[in-house]
Parts: sequence; C-alpha cells; structure tokens
Amino acid sequence: MAHRSWCAEVAGGEPSNERLEFLGDAVLGWVVADLAFRHFSDLAEGKLTDLRKSVVNASALAEVAVSLDLGSTLLLGRGEAGAGGRSKPSILSDAFEAVLGAIYVDGGPEAAYAFVERVIGERLRQAIEQLDRLDYKTLLQEIAVRQFDAAPVYILSEDGPDHAKHFSATVLIAARAYGQGQGRTKKVAEQAAAASACVSLGGSAVAEDPLPDA
Repeated sequence: MAHRSWCAEVAGGEPSNERLEFLGDAVLGWVVADLAFRHFSDLAEGKLTDLRKSVVNASALAEVAVSLDLGSTLLLGRGEAGAGGRSKPSILSDAFEAVLGAIYVDGGPEAAYAFVERVIGERLRQAIEQLDRLDYKTLLQEIAVRQFDAAPVYILSEDGPDHAKHFSATVLIAARAYGQGQGRTKKVAEQAAAASACVSLGGSAVAEDPLPDA
C-alpha cells in the first residue's frame, strides 16, 4: 500500500501502487457496469450511467475503503501522514482501486468480480432507490473531492411556525462557503445551496431541476 509520498521520502524512488490503481479502476468500471446491466434490466442507458457514477466516484470508494480499514495499512510519507492523508477521499479511493488491481493480478477476473460484488453490490441496490436524486448534491460532492479533496458540509437554519417552516442552507467546502439556498424542506434547501455552489465552482447540473419545493 505504497503511496507516492512514501516512495519519494522513504523508499528512494521505488514504484508506488499507481499502476495497480490504474488497473483497478478499469476492473471496477467493468464489474460495476456488468452488475448494473445484469441486475437492473429495466434501466435505460442513461440511468445505468447514473447508477454506475453513484458508486464509482472518489467519495463513494473512500467510504468503502474506510469500511475495509484501508487507511491504517497505507504507507505514507511524513508530510502526507501529518496532513491527514489516511482520511483523504482521493487517497482512500486510490487505495481501494490498488487493492482491486492486486486482487485481479493475483486471483484473476473471477476473484476481482466476487470482491467488487461483495463490497459494492449492496450499495448498488441502495443507490437504485435514489437515482432521481443524483443531481446537484451528488455533482457537488464529486467536484469537491476532485478540486479540494474534501466533502461538502451543509449548515442549516430554520424559521417560522411548525406548520410553515422555512429552511436556509449554506454549503461549506474546506471551511469556505460556496453556496446558499432556501426551501420549505431541509432537502430542498440543501439542493439549492449545492446548485449555487456548483455554479460558483464551474460545474454543470446533472439534472434539469432540483428536487421539487414540497
């Protein structure tokens, strides 16, 4: 589990796991596409793509890596370790892909397929229930991990009587506010804030409309 920072500081130029990450990324895409195609025969191509993106992204893969405790096995350089590298989504997701690449090399396609089905299969089944909501919040999460290596944090406030609540949301990334939104539910306010942040960061929406304001 050798990160490039460890190789540069300790191993004197020894190769990192980046080649295994490359292989694991390709294997992961194949297995998830195959699982989605076989198990969700009623989904059109666009929905299959959305389903795959919901589980094959840095944030989702980092969650899987955490569940497998991969962070504790990483070889990191002193600087990266001191900067919290063991919990960074990009490093954890790369580590997961490296493990998958190693499984493919060592055990072949069947072992790699079985591993992905075991650790991601249930996430696919859960994601199918949320396909209609793979929109601004999902897009912002992907942008945030890619640009800042951090997940968005939503700060909520509310006012009004119980029967007519109004919610306001501010979305923070790396402790900086990037978007605000309002709505009659928490989810709508968060979606609006995420949409605003996507625009601020140069992203484009993956859905034509956020969740209805109801």
